[in-house]
Amino acid sequence: MDNINISNPMDYKVALYIRLSKEDDKKGESESISNQRSMLRRFCESKRLYVVNEYIDDGISGTTFNRPAFEKLIQDIENKKINMIITKDLSRLGRDYIGTGHYLEKYFPENKVRYISLLDGIDTGIDSTSNDITPFKSVLNDMYAKDISNKIKSVKHNKQDLGLFIGGKAPFGYKLDKNHPNKLFIDEEAKPVVKRIFKEACTRKILQSNSY
Repeated sequence: MDNINISNPMDYKVALYIRLSKEDDKKGESESISNQRSMLRRFCESKRLYVVNEYIDDGISGTTFNRPAFEKLIQDIENKKINMIITKDLSRLGRDYIGTGHYLEKYFPENKVRYISLLDGIDTGIDSTSNDITPFKSVLNDMYAKDISNKIKSVKHNKQDLGLFIGGKAPFGYKLDKNHPNKLFIDEEAKPVVKRIFKEACTRKILQSNSY
């Protein structure tokens, strides 16, 4: 961070972009919203930068750019409210190689937006060797996201093969076992309703077949 030089801080209207996905959250405090905010704020204070706003996408994957806060950030770029974006690292901006490349190589330059990634040392406002390897970092971030996705799918498929429940909410007629989140038990209160639904469905099916 110390190697990032801002010679004309008064020229910039800064947006702090913070993102945390469910996968990142499992890593603990190092990737937390508060940790990212603290790091970005300290940097801006040290460089005397004026922060216009914080844009926070909490619990959203970096493999998509359809994020509420990011879309608001883009809208503010279009309205000329900001001309500098700072993130903790490049993966916070996005983990999709093509999408990230579009913003870094085309959209930000066309809109005269300077992008800074603190931990990567990326600064599009200057010529730097760190900027030269940005595409490779984007590819690695993309590969990491796909690897995590495949691992999650593999774990879910394995649980399904074992007959375990992997949904977030129990279907009507069942309840989640508090001691075993992947197991269901019958909801006795809803049981009569479920029986009635099946009974009426079977009766209707018989009537329909008899009509033919």
